[in-house]
Amino acid sequence: MPFPLYLLAVAVFAMGTSEFMLAGLLPAIAADLGVPVGTAGLLTSAFAAGMVAGAPLAAALTRRWPRRSSLLGFVLAFAAAHLVGAVTGSFPVLLVTRVVAAVANAGFLAVALTTAAALVAADRKGRALAVLLSGTTVATIAGVPGGAALGTLLGWRAAFWAVAALCLPAAAGILAGIPARRAAADGADGAGRPALRAELAQLARPRLVLVMLLGALVNAATFGGFTFLAPVVTGTAGLAEWWVPVVLMLFGGGSLAGVTVAGRLSDRRPGSVIMVGGPLLLAGWPALALLAGLPAALLVLVFVQGTLSFALGGTLIARVLYEAADAPTMAGSYATAALNVGAAAGPVVAAATLDSAAGPAGPLWASGVLVAIVLLLAVLFRRVISATPAPARVIRSAPGAHPG
Repeated sequence: MPFPLYLLAVAVFAMGTSEFMLAGLLPAIAADLGVPVGTAGLLTSAFAAGMVAGAPLAAALTRRWPRRSSLLGFVLAFAAAHLVGAVTGSFPVLLVTRVVAAVANAGFLAVALTTAAALVAADRKGRALAVLLSGTTVATIAGVPGGAALGTLLGWRAAFWAVAALCLPAAAGILAGIPARRAAADGADGAGRPALRAELAQLARPRLVLVMLLGALVNAATFGGFTFLAPVVTGTAGLAEWWVPVVLMLFGGGSLAGVTVAGRLSDRRPGSVIMVGGPLLLAGWPALALLAGLPAALLVLVFVQGTLSFALGGTLIARVLYEAADAPTMAGSYATAALNVGAAAGPVVAAATLDSAAGPAGPLWASGVLVAIVLLLAVLFRRVISATPAPARVIRSAPGAHPG
């Protein structure tokens, strides 16, 4: 694989760390800025909302922009947002910086996904995207727990400084390794690229809307439970704060396993992944809520839920890309937007349960309800989920792949 792909993966690692690390920092941020933990959870929703709006907008705008300049601009904007967040004492300002960072993240991914596909031969695009998106998986395993550990040791602001610092080598790598050539204009390059209007018209297709909805619901369940794991660890399980990064690392390890499973099975047997993994995921969230007071059970179930959540989510991402194969430059933004609708809604739904009788385990029960809705819809529309696309459509969808 070309070395520039790994440079892009560094930036994706920084952005993925920022997106997920708040799960381990929410109690400290809430205490420092004088807001409830549930309110602090809106920081995750704000980031997801920025991704929802930023992904399709940036994908459309950057169809004509020079790739290297676009990537560099988005990385620097992302870093600047974290610098402001690290020094502010205002929760509303911090909330705004999360939106700005998310839009920059969405813009970067929109360009990086296309750039990764263009750096390799047509038959190696999938592998190129895997290298790029490995940054997100590594972030859940190392970056997120590292951010949580840094926040515990030096305060939550140190984690924001660290993310900003990670952007600097990524920016230097973009300047050094990404070719300075302009992306082709829409439909004007003779490459058969559809016009933007034609790509946007794909959103009127019921099959595409359905798989986007399912992906959003799974991600809502994942983020709803993941965002509030820290209170479960320190409250329900009664463990010390240092256990929070351990639990987050286990969830990250599960996410890697889940993505691997999805990568091997989702192309040809998506229905099997959903119909087998879905019920297990549904059973896992209540089990985690009921057994969270037992540290050993908590550690095992967090890994299992990370695996199942990402296996199911990864499979649904593939379905979105297949159904949006006639929108080759926008398909990735559709998947990103759909999944981040879930990331925005999940913590809001989960936060509403914190004051219920379930206490810190409330978000876990909410995640179970969301997965139940997914399975109900999957059963009702199982023919759509199980349909296997033609090989030509798989190739066309590859440039827009995204993990969620």
